[in-house]
Amino acid sequence: MQLYFDFSKGARRSDILGQLKANLDDATWAALSMEAAKAGVPKGHHHGIVEVRQTIDNLNTGQGVKEDLHAIYEILANAEAQVHGCAVDDTHFHEVGNGEAILNTLIICLIFRYLHPDYVVASPVQTGSGKIECAHGLMDVPAPATAAILETGIPTCEEKLEGELCTPTSAAIIKHYVQEFRTF
Repeated sequence: MQLYFDFSKGARRSDILGQLKANLDDATWAALSMEAAKAGVPKGHHHGIVEVRQTIDNLNTGQGVKEDLHAIYEILANAEAQVHGCAVDDTHFHEVGNGEAILNTLIICLIFRYLHPDYVVASPVQTGSGKIECAHGLMDVPAPATAAILETGIPTCEEKLEGELCTPTSAAIIKHYVQEFRTF
């Protein structure tokens, strides 16, 4: 099975999740959502990669899903370390370290494991444009951590729409799963 993602209008977690959900029936979506809810993601904020690693290790979910979550958060931590000029273990997460971000990423990992695609293809990524307000103040889109991940070989759309349409977490998910980029 091949999965195709069209990221030309947006590549946020919600965009990824929406395209994945299109491959599921309602009962499977409900079962995977319940599995994610039962995994035990704490609702609080997980400030650094060390704490996120511990959180992932303590989840009540399969080892393969934990490996995917670890890989995605390592991509994030490496990008943050690059942007802030610090060691990976010293990275400090803001928005990407909250319980909701981890839970949403967990659901995406569960769906990928369920679908078990042989190959994943995506369009170039719409990063968006403009400015966003985040923990570090007003920043250009894409945010520095997002840009650092995209610069590792993820092509972006030439035409930029308004707003933040690719986040650090979604860029890390794309980096982890997508094997080929092409224009559809």
